[in-house]
Amino acid sequence: MKLFMAYNIIKRNTPIATLIKNYINKNSGKVSDSRNEIQRRFDYLDWKDQKKIMQAFLESGKTDRQWAYSKLVDFWDKSFEPKVKALWEQLHEDKCSWVVTRHFPVDYLSKNIDQFTGDRDYYFICLRLAEDKDYVIDRDKLSLSDYVSVLYHTDRSISDEEAIDFLFKAVCNVCTEAYHSYTRLDRYSEIDGTKIVCPINFQDVNLVYWYLRKMELLEVLWKFDSWNEKVQKAIYSSSEYKAILNAGLNDYELRDAKMRIAKKYAYLTLEDKYKTVEGFNVDRILIPRERFIETAPKENKKMISEPTTPEPVDPAVLKEMIENNPALEKLVGNLGLEAEEEILPF
Repeated sequence: MKLFMAYNIIKRNTPIATLIKNYINKNSGKVSDSRNEIQRRFDYLDWKDQKKIMQAFLESGKTDRQWAYSKLVDFWDKSFEPKVKALWEQLHEDKCSWVVTRHFPVDYLSKNIDQFTGDRDYYFICLRLAEDKDYVIDRDKLSLSDYVSVLYHTDRSISDEEAIDFLFKAVCNVCTEAYHSYTRLDRYSEIDGTKIVCPINFQDVNLVYWYLRKMELLEVLWKFDSWNEKVQKAIYSSSEYKAILNAGLNDYELRDAKMRIAKKYAYLTLEDKYKTVEGFNVDRILIPRERFIETAPKENKKMISEPTTPEPVDPAVLKEMIENNPALEKLVGNLGLEAEEEILPF
């Protein structure tokens, strides 16, 4: 008895014009297959075909529009402006705002700035508007690292005093952030397979540090390096640190414990002028998350226990991640993951 196995053979030689035609014709019965093949080939097609594809996807449903927006960030042409403008003003979709803030005229962004309400919309608008040195940056709408980024990218100068303040304020922000927030480490914080946990390796702090280095504020960085070394010695010589090394913790628990100890000694070593959170109790940093929830005031337990909304991943960041990890490109393509979906920190 012979056994036969059926295979779905995917034809790779269908002309792109035929695929576009079948995709546009919703009664063709080939919309899904054509979509998948178009997206697979897109980056390697001629520009004229890419333009036809993006136009067709902009005319389609939400999921396909989202894909077109993500491509338009890099494959922009002014001919798309009327269509994208109409979609933005009608739907205000987040991914559409990525295209508008990067490619639309500065005058349009300035006149409509209050319409952009996404978490990082103002950052990208500010990068455009702040090239005019007379533009006043609204610091309240930017995180500290984003603010320093805008200063660097728009070639604005700052004093050494401002620069050192930025670094220590970034440290304070990390040490006093809401406890249920996960503190990310810089991707280069690992040496010989071990995460080196100290203030300079807190991701938000390291971002500020990196931009100040690009601005060549070397004396400021030298002062911060000296302070960071002092804190690192305090961390490693502390009784808390020595205790956790022999506590039988798993890798995640050990890293979390190291992080809490690093926050405590970083905060204690800050000058008083940087300790800006009124009534902050540094000892509570050391309480493990589970116990922290148990001991929190009743009215705060629900807030702490609820999962936080993940921050959207910037398209440029996702692109860099894919370049560093080709397997991720296959995952994104095959499973249809969106850029704003949560990237787990462990």
